[in-house]
Amino acid sequence: MPSSRVARFPTVSPEKILIRAVDQALQVPRKRPFVLGLCGAQGSGKSTLAAAIAAHVPRTAVLSLDDLYRTHAERAALAAKIHPLLATRGVPGTHDVDLGLATFAALDEGAPVRLPRFDKAADERVDARLWPTSPERPALIVFEGWCVGARPQTAEALVEPINATERDHDPFGQWRRYVNASLAGAYQRLFARIDHLVLLRAPSWDRVFDWRLQQEHVLRRTGSEGAGVMTDDAVRTFVSHYERLTRHILQTMPDYAHLTLQLDAARTCVGVQRLAVTPENRGEAK
Repeated sequence: MPSSRVARFPTVSPEKILIRAVDQALQVPRKRPFVLGLCGAQGSGKSTLAAAIAAHVPRTAVLSLDDLYRTHAERAALAAKIHPLLATRGVPGTHDVDLGLATFAALDEGAPVRLPRFDKAADERVDARLWPTSPERPALIVFEGWCVGARPQTAEALVEPINATERDHDPFGQWRRYVNASLAGAYQRLFARIDHLVLLRAPSWDRVFDWRLQQEHVLRRTGSEGAGVMTDDAVRTFVSHYERLTRHILQTMPDYAHLTLQLDAARTCVGVQRLAVTPENRGEAK
């Protein structure tokens, strides 16, 4: 798809840019909530931005792709049936897409809805009785996640391993083909609900690892305990599961995201790319 030229300017807060875009979008009357898809690699600031937008826009519901992870037992079953790497949360195939679709459908109806939550320190879904409740008749849904809106790779791109994890634990490509097939299937139905897709584009894969390591250090400082709390070496192994699709997103999503915010190492926006408007992506009110 055609994209406009990247505009570069003195650093500016991504929050200001997104709030302005949301305010403009909400001026159009809609029959159901406007869905802002917010894609960004681990540590890029998605959750912080989502919270800022929710604080600015009344009747906003925030749903994270991370909160749709399958339970530990469900992932263990996938690992036994399909491939051992599926025990690790993260990649397409490890989320309960049906739960996400049902949540969106309920939000569209306008009644208060229980929003799923996942405890990363415990590596387990939170008891449904403790899930927060959405506002009644939400005007905006912020749907954020590391691969929200992503499109699958070609079969040819899956042939060669991209890192040591794939080389040593998925030498024949069974895991990566399953992940890609999952992304090409049910996930596209979930992402089709997005009205406006925004990419927080990290400067590089190496920076993504640094950001994820910072997140883990914060988690440790809070005194969190559980199966999901990791050492630095464990973080390196963990993020290797995300590397393939993250690199793919950084390379391809600017061609179809409605808005791409280029971030620097400090997560400040240093460039903006807007998708050229065409009849296919005009985004009429729904």
